[in-house]
Amino acid sequence: MGSATNTPSREPWNKGKIVGQKAPFKVKDIWALRVRLQMENRVRELALFNLGIDSKLRGCDLVALKVRDVCHGDAVASRAVVMQHKTQRPVQFEITPVTRDAVQRWIKQAGLRSEDFLFPSRMHGSPHLGTRQYARILEGWVEELGLDPADYGTHSMRRTKATLIYRRTKNLRAVQLLLGHSKLESTVRYLGIEVDDALEISEQTEI
Repeated sequence: MGSATNTPSREPWNKGKIVGQKAPFKVKDIWALRVRLQMENRVRELALFNLGIDSKLRGCDLVALKVRDVCHGDAVASRAVVMQHKTQRPVQFEITPVTRDAVQRWIKQAGLRSEDFLFPSRMHGSPHLGTRQYARILEGWVEELGLDPADYGTHSMRRTKATLIYRRTKNLRAVQLLLGHSKLESTVRYLGIEVDDALEISEQTEI
């Protein structure tokens, strides 16, 4: 009988980490970071941040955007449609004036053409910003805001505007369309709204 080989045990990737839904950003945090990025002339980061909030795209879809995906001719469009990598379903999103300005400035500064990736990588051999690079940039933003990086991730960007829209309108169907979910149940789980609504009702019930 052969003796069992002593294979080194792998440490779980999530050991010591809080795993689960990441918190959306608050409006005051969004504006605090926007002001900081503007004042420090961090044009690329401002465009990435604003477009991440507006588009509600997954990180893999955001970093893979090309200039032509968000532009009509030389101007940044007010709306865009992209094919989601995960679901292979198209999703539409709006591009607000503040985001259009930021993206336009970045395209001009970087000298990007229609067929170029909107956020080209600064690392050799990678055509566009990678999801890990994006996650590291976001972690830096979170730390600059004085927030706990364990509570936030790239999905915080995707959830932020969707959560605000739901809280203001309670229109689940609209949020489902904006997130590109095929099932309403997915949107409910993603936003964690059943828990939020239950807590809100409980807070409003005085004894």
